[in-house]
Amino acid sequence: MNTDPTVFIVDDDDEVRAAIGLLMESVGLEVRAYDSAQAFLDDFDPARPGCLVLDVRMRGMSGIELQTRLAAEPIHPPIVIITGHGDVPMAVRAVQAGAVDFLEKPFNDQALLDAVHRAFGVDARRRGHAMRLAEVNQRLERLSPREREILNQIVAGKRNKVIAADLHISQSTVEAHRAKVMDKLEARSLSELMRLMLMNAELDQEQS
Repeated sequence: MNTDPTVFIVDDDDEVRAAIGLLMESVGLEVRAYDSAQAFLDDFDPARPGCLVLDVRMRGMSGIELQTRLAAEPIHPPIVIITGHGDVPMAVRAVQAGAVDFLEKPFNDQALLDAVHRAFGVDARRRGHAMRLAEVNQRLERLSPREREILNQIVAGKRNKVIAADLHISQSTVEAHRAKVMDKLEARSLSELMRLMLMNAELDQEQS
């Protein structure tokens, strides 16, 4: 599968769609163009990196409606809104809802290219976060319910003796579970374990 980012163009104006496509291809970018929001959704693959250049006002599903649909996906391409003069307030709302940028037609070619590359950067960061979060969650899924309970106590800063008393088990049992937690999470030290859990919390917050 090609991992190079793609510029997805969604605009029901044939001339605008073709012009943007030619501009992107002129600087070596891969392009996929769609004449409707539904056509894009029918072809949507969340694993494909890139950004979405999206017209606000289209026949059928509008750009804002498509943005709302994509917001429900765990990961989707960042959006650059293109709009006519009368749709600027709508475009501003789209940016407030998470679009990377908006450009008013007719727009400067370089301004669009700059916005697309900013969106590529946003997409790369999002996907990097998602990959790291998935890796940590995959390790966490290896833990048994009791090991997860022990982990929560460790993260809370409790010593083995206190954990044993809280859970009504022996200290040696706590130590055995703790060793398994460290092994399954691939943490070589307590500080590494704490960094891993802190990163997990931060990435989870960024993804939400």
